[in-house]
Amino acid sequence: MAGCPHKAADGTRGTKTATSAFDSPFTFPNPATVLHNPGVAKNERGDPFQDPRPSAHQRRTKVAAAAGSIAARFKVRKVRIALTGWIGLQDHGILPDAATGERDPVGIVHSLETFFGPDATKPGFTLVKAPKDAGNPRPIVDSEKRVCAVYGGIPDTPNFMRDVHDPAVEAMEIARAQASLSESRLYHRRGNWASLTTGATHGTGRDEPGDFVNGIINTAVILALVSNAAFIDLAEFGSGLFSIWVPHLFQFYIDYMGSFYLKNPKLQRPFVNSIWSACTFNLGPRTCAFGHRDFANLAYGWCAITALGTFDYTKGRHLILWDCKLILEFPPGCTILIPSVAIFHSNTRIAEHETWYSFTQYTAGALVRWVERGFRSEKDYIATLTAEEIEEERKLGLERAAVGAALFSMLDELKAGWV
Repeated sequence: MAGCPHKAADGTRGTKTATSAFDSPFTFPNPATVLHNPGVAKNERGDPFQDPRPSAHQRRTKVAAAAGSIAARFKVRKVRIALTGWIGLQDHGILPDAATGERDPVGIVHSLETFFGPDATKPGFTLVKAPKDAGNPRPIVDSEKRVCAVYGGIPDTPNFMRDVHDPAVEAMEIARAQASLSESRLYHRRGNWASLTTGATHGTGRDEPGDFVNGIINTAVILALVSNAAFIDLAEFGSGLFSIWVPHLFQFYIDYMGSFYLKNPKLQRPFVNSIWSACTFNLGPRTCAFGHRDFANLAYGWCAITALGTFDYTKGRHLILWDCKLILEFPPGCTILIPSVAIFHSNTRIAEHETWYSFTQYTAGALVRWVERGFRSEKDYIATLTAEEIEEERKLGLERAAVGAALFSMLDELKAGWV
């Protein structure tokens, strides 16, 4: 892949060069090379990430053991991004239907009958049943056989439901009872349920990255959650799936976010055994998401979603991947990985007597931008450019989607063990 011209932190212009961090047909620059910031490269001062990736042999074994892939009517290269290329476009309902020109109303939670059966009003979707066996993930591939999501399933850990899932649910219930929940935490664009978020963030008027602000009470509640052995296990499982199925993008996170944390040592990831920089505990009690894109996340980044609770997953709380025309059963304890900016997603409803919580992990696009800009704000970076360079930067922003899409794995290369 051709490199993209850039303006480095020292004011010089050049061309991004490939990193030697991994052997791949898709290359991406090491931030220390790109930004000319000595002491940032992971090998110079030590890597803040404990590399959790399995060996190449273990990855090949996992991929070979996986069930067949799931075909999606979707193309990764059509990712919707903002002009800067770091985050997504704000969503206002799904794109107009090609036949009717109608939009799916924002704030609606559909039932399964909306999509299947004699009274279906939104036909054309495929229902994907949950994997029967634990530890048997299934990749979801786009029209080019590129992995665009992963049906991770449930870990094959002995007594997983008893030792991990159930304690996580209990911790969620305690957290909901103890948390200080303002209206903004109960009613938001993703749905009407309680949530707590922790980790690093940037944007929304901040001059530099910082931690999510939660107040004394909620900080204590969150500390109990991130210290809970069940969530530590779930965090590692999601991150491990990411490393196996999207290794190029995982390496990108290591390079960029490793540099980020070396430069910002006071900021910490919620879990040291997970690659992501933030997480949200959706405390329910009925966490059924409205249709949305997580537009503040990295435009081509992935997030892990883990289902928790007591509900009949064959009747409700499915994960709807609108762009893929897929509806996935989402049983308690299951983890699914999706590029949450690229794919518009929501849930089907559950019964009033059921409970559904979720645990999500992700990284904000603004954090990656901060590293790419030489550890400074977009405003400060733009101030160093000429008018011609600003116009060039606008063009480069749109190219970042193609660069990001190239970091998604081709299923054949995973099976062949090229990564």
